[in-house]
Amino acid sequence: MFTTLLHTPVLDAAARQRIGAAISGELESCGGFFRLRHPEAVDATTLAALRSDLPFDINVLSADFDPARVRLLVTDMDSTLITIECIDEIADFAGRKAEVAAVTEAAMRGEIDFPTSLRRRVAALEGLDEAVLLRVYEERLHLNPGAEAMLAGLRAHGVSVGLVSGGFTFFTERLRQRLGLDAALANTLEVKDGRLTGCVLGDIVDADGKARFLKELCERMGITSAQVIALGDGANDLKMLHAAGLGVAYHAKPKVQTQARAVLNHSGLDAVLHFLE
Repeated sequence: MFTTLLHTPVLDAAARQRIGAAISGELESCGGFFRLRHPEAVDATTLAALRSDLPFDINVLSADFDPARVRLLVTDMDSTLITIECIDEIADFAGRKAEVAAVTEAAMRGEIDFPTSLRRRVAALEGLDEAVLLRVYEERLHLNPGAEAMLAGLRAHGVSVGLVSGGFTFFTERLRQRLGLDAALANTLEVKDGRLTGCVLGDIVDADGKARFLKELCERMGITSAQVIALGDGANDLKMLHAAGLGVAYHAKPKVQTQARAVLNHSGLDAVLHFLE
């Protein structure tokens, strides 16, 4: 038996008819979403057509994904857990936001090697007063819709949360403490005499680093990667999404959406809880 999730609290007659014509099965309301159980698999073409036709997210769960066994969620930070790309906002204080944001966008689409792109962007920050980091955190950093509900729901399900980012520890550590997250990993900006040097200390957290972080948390917790949900939006997240039992593309770049096992384009982060029911 296969399961398809319809991430919407209401299904009108037209939507029911459209879904029923494409997938024959038993539809069940689960409060904030619907679950459709069906005996046959949904092919990629049918799924893509439904997603195109209907104004809500639709995801098919693979038979090997067991919601009851999930014990860990690992999420990207920038444009996933939070609304901004922190490095772009930092660059704004140097008058170079458009330049840096263009490189960020290309990196997230997978058009530029991530470590190279990060070094280029961080170099543009050279000379900035480190106080701008706190201003970005306090004035511009906001959680994406549904983040707090998602985290509360994960805690209720006994699921730990790891935060990983190609961004910076200044932000991940503050979010880890503020939100009660279980672990965090990111890059460290070098600061000398109260100013950014334009360099990153140590190894850069790239796609391999994110996937390795997921696997290390699994080892620490004594679980398998099949018990993990991973969230991300950019090409730098793909290896992490592939390593997890369920990789979810959250309002992601096209390349990520085509490769992830689940896609959320309309929903807030709280829709992640639907995968656990």
